[in-house]
Amino acid sequence: MTPTRFRAAVLRGYGEPFTVEDVVLDGALAPGELLVEIAGCGMCRTDLAVRRSGGRSPLPAVLGHEGSGVVVRTGGGGSGPGVGDHVVLSFDSCGQCANCRGAAPAYCDSFASLNLFGGRSEEPSRLTDADGKALAPRWFGQSSFGAYALVSARNAVRVDPALPVELLGPLGCGFLTGAGAVLNTFRAGPGDTLVVLGAGAVGLAAVMAAGAAGAVCVAVDRHAERLALAERFGALPLAAGQAGLPERIRRLTAGGARYALDTTASPRLINDALLALRPTGTLGLVARLHTPLALEPGTLDRGRAVRHISEGDAVPGLLIPVLTELWRAGRFPFDRLIRTYPLSAVNEAERDCEAGRVVKPVLLPEGRTP
Repeated sequence: MTPTRFRAAVLRGYGEPFTVEDVVLDGALAPGELLVEIAGCGMCRTDLAVRRSGGRSPLPAVLGHEGSGVVVRTGGGGSGPGVGDHVVLSFDSCGQCANCRGAAPAYCDSFASLNLFGGRSEEPSRLTDADGKALAPRWFGQSSFGAYALVSARNAVRVDPALPVELLGPLGCGFLTGAGAVLNTFRAGPGDTLVVLGAGAVGLAAVMAAGAAGAVCVAVDRHAERLALAERFGALPLAAGQAGLPERIRRLTAGGARYALDTTASPRLINDALLALRPTGTLGLVARLHTPLALEPGTLDRGRAVRHISEGDAVPGLLIPVLTELWRAGRFPFDRLIRTYPLSAVNEAERDCEAGRVVKPVLLPEGRTP
């Protein structure tokens, strides 16, 4: 089958800008694989963290793992999406390990190799640059910073073609993580109290999900404009830089929050969040810690617990349809967090993301060819 040639954003060095260039994808699809024409792809901080991976994430590579688009070719061999289906792409998983079989694909035994470190060694990259030099195997099962992506049918979720497909990609990771923590991990409901630390894409998705669930939510951030966004979505805003944060949270939550979600990886805020929990409360961590976490005396007293949450504890095929229906109902307005950029402006999108000028950049491919 003829290889597919298209434009993609390539990261060639950890400190270099992205270059938008021609790449070539081996045209042969294996059973269970899909070729998706990308309509849009969110930029996630996990993509940008490749620069700080210490060489563990192989380069050069096409990054991008919040893609959405239309299936244009299939390898057959399954009951997954077919040609013409609109899909949201999410993280990859093996489907065979105990966690995958137990409906916990975010804790797949092969999660790191499949998503972060270049795939399995027995599955070499089929993506090259215009000179025929190999690019790293697909990032998060996608490599969707381009006009096309080769994916497993397992990590593609059908969506209604009436939805704005170019905006749906962040539902596959960032928004999935924040909303899933609230709806899946905490199972928050009416009358529950939740504090969200960090009002970025993940944190604001959690705020919106809390509102949809009927929970009382407090949002903590150091940026006034992010707090204003959180307040617009129904949260009670608190500035992070002021003294006595645990006491202020306890006052707003009538004695302490039942749940807390930290998206910052700040040891100070993590300790404050634990101290703001009521007895038997739970703190969830979604950001990777880069330094040792020292807990202050008393933070884990009275039955308080802390755990890490991966990908919102989600089965993407179950949660993504829930989020799109909440959006239709006006209860999860994730589109208000998005700013679109042409793929050619990928470096501008990265700068705006790093500077906090945009919550969720979405790249729109140009010059797509069948």
